Amino acid sequence: QVQLVESGGGLVQAGGSLRLSCAASGRTFSRYNMGWFRQAPGKEREFVAGISWTGATVYADSVKGRFTISRDNAKNTVYLQMNSLKPEDTAVYYCAADPRTGIYEYWGQGTQVTVSS
Repeated sequence: QVQLVESGGGLVQAGGSLRLSCAASGRTFSRYNMGWFRQAPGKEREFVAGISWTGATVYADSVKGRFTISRDNAKNTVYLQMNSLKPEDTAVYYCAADPRTGIYEYWGQGTQVTVSS
């Protein structure tokens, strides 16, 4: 069982930056693929970025070049650096863990990001 706790959300003006953090419990964090997802009001949850246990990264087209996902296995933490934020980035952001089953089985409670225009 893995517990995930996100932090770092808040209110920011368009063009600004935020860094989200996701702290994971457990000793096997380094073996998990990790991802960030988001859900805006009235919309389905969507994939934002992912980082494999080997460090390979993948991004949604909508955030490519603006967001960066990274991980620190010594701290059991995954980060999402968000730059050049736009009002359409407003959403609840969720951290998720895939224990290399191909399925994100563990989810955090989410952190709100609001970008004002």
